[in-house]
Parts: sequence; structure tokens; C-alpha cells
Amino acid sequence: MSDDKTEEATPKRLAEARDKGQVARSTDLNGAVVLLVGLSVLALMGPRMAEDLRAMMVDGFALAGDPGAMDSQEDAVALGGELLGWFGKLLAPLAFAIAVAAVVVNLGQVGVKLTPKALKPDLKRLDPISGAKNVFGPNALVEGVKSLAKLSVVAGVVAVAVLPRIDEIAVTTGMDPQVLLATMGSDAKGIALRAAAVYLVIGALDVFWQRHRHAKQMRMSLQDVRMEHKQEELPPEVRAQMRRRQQEASRGRMIAAVPTADVVIMNPTHFAVALKYDPQNVAPTVVAKGQDLVALKMREVAREHGVHVTENPPLARALHRQVDVGHAIPEELFQAVAEVLAHVYRQNRRRLVGA
Repeated sequence: MSDDKTEEATPKRLAEARDKGQVARSTDLNGAVVLLVGLSVLALMGPRMAEDLRAMMVDGFALAGDPGAMDSQEDAVALGGELLGWFGKLLAPLAFAIAVAAVVVNLGQVGVKLTPKALKPDLKRLDPISGAKNVFGPNALVEGVKSLAKLSVVAGVVAVAVLPRIDEIAVTTGMDPQVLLATMGSDAKGIALRAAAVYLVIGALDVFWQRHRHAKQMRMSLQDVRMEHKQEELPPEVRAQMRRRQQEASRGRMIAAVPTADVVIMNPTHFAVALKYDPQNVAPTVVAKGQDLVALKMREVAREHGVHVTENPPLARALHRQVDVGHAIPEELFQAVAEVLAHVYRQNRRRLVGA
């Protein structure tokens, strides 16, 4: 069938998806690299950081035992500045290394590309049906298996490191505290680095999975490929005319949906949003929306078909900006829309009683 998505995505399709922020990216690889870099920095600079921390604590206790150390507010402010400087000195190398690692691994996966479309709020992500597919679909199964694998790996690394030395660990209770802390720190460092290394392998495998998944999601039907090639062969003015016709057809479909609405909320002339509520659904749905001339046409059609028209500028603007046609309203607008619909239903009952 021509609708089956059997064809590899074209460069244009991939570029459009990239503009929307839809790229193959492994968060597991990001996390593994950041974790490994952070642990490596701690392993290299740990003794120095521990010594700095010890010196800071010694100075702090000395100040706490000196009654004249903070006789004024200026002394307290100065002490606070010194403490911040100490903490900055301790954490700055680690924070810098982690930040650089995060940037580098992301650039390595997706390159440099500003995607403002990806930053715009998309209420389709709140669609309960799509959410259910994400929770119970094959991707969720794969993510669950990956999570179990990571947990099993960490548990396995800990078990391999600890079980052979269980007798040695049992006798550490009688050790000198400093020796005990050094031993525990060395063991913890080794376990953490090995777990991070295995996590890195999982992240590398996840890169291939994410690329395979992305390629599958981007597939096109044979008809889509033919249409794209046909449009590329057309002159720019013809393509612009086709886009105008598509926009006009879309506006026509929205105008035709107005008579099915329960209410049209206006701004009063710049925006119009038509809502319909089905008790079987959780929330009212936007069946049409428009601005300027389209908004005025929606109001005209609504009045011709007896659909209630109400003016609520803030609500109209919010609905027009946040909700796409065919989608339910967001939870933060439930109360405002419920009040409008309640008023509409009261008006309809009065009209029926009067008739």
C-alpha cells in the first residue's frame, strides 16, 4: 500500500524534523559520560579536595571557638565570603569538567543547531492517548528493559567487587578510623568507576538503538516521497500558491466545524475559539480557531446556527495560543472554560423553557 511507511526519510524530511528538535540522542550516553568524567575528576583531585576541606573545617572550628572572631556584621560578612570562596575552590573544577563533558557529548551526538521550534510549548505532548501509547508501547518496553539492565549491571559490579572480599570487610571494624576511611574510599572509587564504565558501554549501545528508532520514526510512504519530489520540481510561485490553497482549505474546514461547537469564545474581534464538550471525554475540545477575518467569519457562522458566542479576551487569547485544533484544553484552563460552558447551558435551558 502507498500509505505504508517503507521508504527511508529524505534529507528534507530529516532537516524539518531536526528543526523541531527531533533527533537521535541517547540520554544514557550523556549520563554515562558525565558520570565517568565526574568520578575521574574526583579520583584525580580527591586527595587535594579532601585536604582543602579538612583545612576549611579546622579554620571553621577555630573561628567558632574564638569569641572575638565575629564582633561585627562586617566580620560575619567577611567570613561568609571566605566560606563561599572555599566551596567555589572545591567544586569549581568538578562543575567545570561536568559542564564541558555534557556539552561535548551532546555536540558529538547532534552537532550545533538552534531549534527554536523545539522550545515552543506543544500540548500534543499532553494528549492522554499519546501518553498511553508512550507508557504501554514498545518504546516503553525497551526503556524498561534498559533500566533493569542498568540496575542489574550496577548490582553485579558491586557484587563482584564486594563478595570476594567479604571476609576482609568483616574485620575492618577494628581498624584505625583514618585507615578505615581510606580503605572504604578506595573501594568505593573502584566500584563507582567500574559501574560508570559499564554504564558507558550501555550508553554506546543505546546510541545505535536511538538511531535505529529515529530512522524508523522518520520513514515515509511512497506517496509522501513522490509528493515531495513533485513539489521540489515545481516553481516557487506554484509552491506558494499550493500552500495558500492548503491554508484556505484548512480555514474552510474550521469554519465548517463551528456549527458543531457548544460555544465560540472571542477577543472580541482578533481571536475566536470554538469549543465542544463531549461527556465521554475528560475535557472540552477545540474544534476551530482563527483570528481577524477568520474570527469574524466564525462569529457570523456561529450566530447563523444558534451557537452561543461569548466575549472573554484573556481566555480567548490563552486558548488560541495554547491549544491546537482537535486537542483538549489544558488543565489550567478547566475552571475558566467550565464557567463559560455552565453559563451557556443555563442560557440554553432558559431558551427551551421559554419556548
